[in-house]
Amino acid sequence: MAKRATRESYGTALQEIGKDERVVVLDADLSKSTKTEMFQRLYPERFINAGIAEANMMSVAAGLASCGKTVFASSFAMFAAGRAFEQIRNSIGYTGLNVKIGASHAGISVGEDGGSHQCIEDIALMRVIPDMVIINPADDIEAQQATKAAAEYQGPVYLRLGRLAVEDVNPEGYKFEWGKGVELKDGKDVTVIATGLMVQKALDAAKILAKKGISARVINIHTIKPIDKEIIIKAAAETGAIVTAEEHSVFGGLGSAVAEVVCENAPCPVKIVGIEKFGVSGTPAELFQLYGLTAENIAKNAEEAIKLK
Repeated sequence: MAKRATRESYGTALQEIGKDERVVVLDADLSKSTKTEMFQRLYPERFINAGIAEANMMSVAAGLASCGKTVFASSFAMFAAGRAFEQIRNSIGYTGLNVKIGASHAGISVGEDGGSHQCIEDIALMRVIPDMVIINPADDIEAQQATKAAAEYQGPVYLRLGRLAVEDVNPEGYKFEWGKGVELKDGKDVTVIATGLMVQKALDAAKILAKKGISARVINIHTIKPIDKEIIIKAAAETGAIVTAEEHSVFGGLGSAVAEVVCENAPCPVKIVGIEKFGVSGTPAELFQLYGLTAENIAKNAEEAIKLK
């Protein structure tokens, strides 16, 4: 099966979106990595390299959006969400402007770039900004459709994109829907809710559990905010145990969002698989093993969650 990084899917979608002359793309001198160079080749007059000045780039994006432009501002997640947080909060979020933040190289799969570049806090940061939509696509088709949907949406959107190539996990004929989770596998004993790159590992965990006679439901949550409460409540009520999996801190990310819904609406055991420390330098495979972002660890947590019923 062919693999493709969601950052590449983002670049492909921008080329299509760029047919609309209202679309402007900004980048912080990382266009080859974020794949916005694909847009630049077709529409150089509507591409701006803001240089290594992410905070200023977000302010420029806000200014362009205030003049009626649909703006995509791109950089690594660590710099987009981290370094430019104040500008995103005050100039984009507070004003509700039509800026889409294309944050690539999120999570620890940046690998050898080390802890300074491995952004595991961005979902938490963006979740606390009122009306900020957060999308973390799992595969190529989902990333392309999500980017196009973001262009049509009026308001701020945070698109979380990965460096690593990933397999397609969504079914043939998939259609992206705002705020809707996708049930990829039915199950009755436990539910595994995953986002982004961890969706494939959640499916692999379900196979491990099946060999032990455990039936696991798998849900892909691509829109972390607003989150699909209905699908979570239904899963909690029907399976009675939940495990979440994300390439992000266990604090303030997908797990926290799911736990909030479950606690208020359908209490049941919730185990969160994520990261509790800063990242270190290493290959993505080494780091995923080190921090327990594996199908085996998801399966282990699923068994523990079942025992807590």
